[in-house]
Amino acid sequence: MGLALPMTAAQLVNVLYNVVDRMYIGRIPGEGRLALTGLGLCLPIISILIGFANLCGAGGAPLCSICRGRGEDEEAERIMGCSFTLLMVFGAVLTVLCLALRRPILYLFGASDATFPYARDYLTIYLTGTLFVMVGLGMNPFINSQGFGRVGMGTVTLGAAVNIALDPLFIFVLDMGVRGAALATVISQGCSAAWVLRFLTGKHTLLRLRRSAMHLEAGRVKRILSLGMSGFIMALTNSLVQVLCNATLQAWGGDLYVGVMTVVNSVREVITMPVSGVTQGCQPVLGYNYGAGEHERVRQGIRFTAAVTMAYSAAVWLLTLAFPGPLIRIFNDDPELIADGIPAFRIYFATFGFMSCQFIGQSVFVGLGRAKSAVFFSLLRKAFIVAPLTLLLPHLFGLGVNGVFLAEPISNVAGGLTCLLTMYVTVYRRLGGGKEARLTC
Repeated sequence: MGLALPMTAAQLVNVLYNVVDRMYIGRIPGEGRLALTGLGLCLPIISILIGFANLCGAGGAPLCSICRGRGEDEEAERIMGCSFTLLMVFGAVLTVLCLALRRPILYLFGASDATFPYARDYLTIYLTGTLFVMVGLGMNPFINSQGFGRVGMGTVTLGAAVNIALDPLFIFVLDMGVRGAALATVISQGCSAAWVLRFLTGKHTLLRLRRSAMHLEAGRVKRILSLGMSGFIMALTNSLVQVLCNATLQAWGGDLYVGVMTVVNSVREVITMPVSGVTQGCQPVLGYNYGAGEHERVRQGIRFTAAVTMAYSAAVWLLTLAFPGPLIRIFNDDPELIADGIPAFRIYFATFGFMSCQFIGQSVFVGLGRAKSAVFFSLLRKAFIVAPLTLLLPHLFGLGVNGVFLAEPISNVAGGLTCLLTMYVTVYRRLGGGKEARLTC
């Protein structure tokens, strides 16, 4: 809980300052709904950028925990330095590519002539801060993996405070609209990146970010990317599903339903963040104890994580189904958006409680370095279940737009239970064999 609570708070604050953009944008006089829809079109691209940050951060940090558990601090520093270099390379390349291709990408992702200007204005400014995103999100896990949960929480708290303060100033007072929201986000991400670098190069950290450890070595790069591929694929498939949903909703229901999906995704981000905080908080503990051969402590960590996550998910599941209207009004008061959004909410979140199964299984696989299993289950739920159903269901039984929202609850049950049961059989039971038991990564 010492790691999970600060990381949960950090996740909530992180989501808060992302969602605050949408709350303010949805209330721009005379153009709130179109502006909110335009921002929703940018979310798949933002998910891809976050995916590359996770590729290095979520890949390197668990390896650092395992190395520390084995007493290999020098190798842990080299892994951290290698991850930082990878983040810089990915950030620079992504900035150039996305800026060059933003027009065709946004239209491919479901933009219309009415919503494209808002999406273009937001994305152009947001992309100038890609390197800040890489450092703030990609290197913060290395702070948490050393046990400095409160410092890691400070990373996103600082960014959130700056963003929340600047958003109304730029959007309304300076009349910058969506460009103001993007600029506030970039500045806040720059503050978070500076906080991370200051700590990791300072005297209080256990593992220091050193220039001598930043060179790329093929073996380390392969290990980092292999383990981080799970988080990367999860972000990539989330982006793919968002694109398919937006494009399909645009074809079946127009800009209104793309706006509904933007609100749905915003609420989903908020309510899943505590689950994400707890499951990410367990990873350094699981990895460290597994590296030290303390398998019963690993099993205790898995049981505790599962109990907390499932209890929370069940409570939020009921709350979301009972009060969809107030949740939608947080972002926009348009009567048409609310009327069409309420039934969509109840379909989309119908089996939300089962999503915790995916989070639990996935976090255990990543925390113990089981790269292949983590990657497989990242692909299973989104790429192999949600994506095909999103394209197929609208054509069946006259479902139309409801078919797009129905794909998610089906995947929660099928993908979530499969992931959890596989983790139980292949990890939890095998670790009950004592200290001599080893897992195949």
